[in-house]
Amino acid sequence: MTKKSRDTAELSTTEALRYSRHLMLPAMDFRGQEALLSSRVLVVGMGGLGCAAAPYLVASGIGHITLVDDDLIDRTNLQRQILYRESDVGSLKAQRACMALRELNSEIEIEALCRRLDAEELSKLVGGYSLVLDCTDNLLTRNAINEACFKARVPLVSGAAIRFEGQVVCFNMHDDMPCYQCLSLQFTEQQLTCMEAGILSPVVGVIGAVQALEVVKILASVGSPSFGVLQLFDAFHGQWRQFKLAKDPNCPVCGSNQ
Repeated sequence: MTKKSRDTAELSTTEALRYSRHLMLPAMDFRGQEALLSSRVLVVGMGGLGCAAAPYLVASGIGHITLVDDDLIDRTNLQRQILYRESDVGSLKAQRACMALRELNSEIEIEALCRRLDAEELSKLVGGYSLVLDCTDNLLTRNAINEACFKARVPLVSGAAIRFEGQVVCFNMHDDMPCYQCLSLQFTEQQLTCMEAGILSPVVGVIGAVQALEVVKILASVGSPSFGVLQLFDAFHGQWRQFKLAKDPNCPVCGSNQ
């Protein structure tokens, strides 16, 4: 069930003009745009992926967006985290991103949570949203987000990028479908970060944009969201690959023993 962000989903005349290019799409029309305006999205992580995805969510008219990040802007972030400026160095990422995004669309609700959420906080928070966008960079947080989403049955769109590579994967949290933990069980414990391995700047833009695309498709019921499909991007060779994920019956989150 979609969590509403406002009392009515009916578009005003001003909104109809603003989103007119969406309304021209037969698959979207007023129904899809009204669904976006009625939706609430939680964006966890305002690094490179969050900075790339969030502007499209804001411009598309997601009714309420909450940005979560406890980090400060560093000069090394400016290479790829495009919402921030040189004068922002030392400021809170979520706060500065919130300010920048409000200039893009002042007609929707955008708020910032400038702290790290533990598993208990995530569990309490996630149920109030229509969808969660995972733009974090560590496995522990990703697994905690996934568990909270599965318990609340809230769809999850997850992205990752490092070096010349990126990935996007979506989960609808249905009992017969895999969750993120089914995928992460295949990972080794040590996960490299951009600080350790580097990242080509536009790669996060590509992955963040695809994440935003999947979010809009899911919330507006447009097209075929890629649930349970791992999309891998090889920027070095300009290639995409897709793999259908299998549900792990022994998964500690969604497995049959839980």
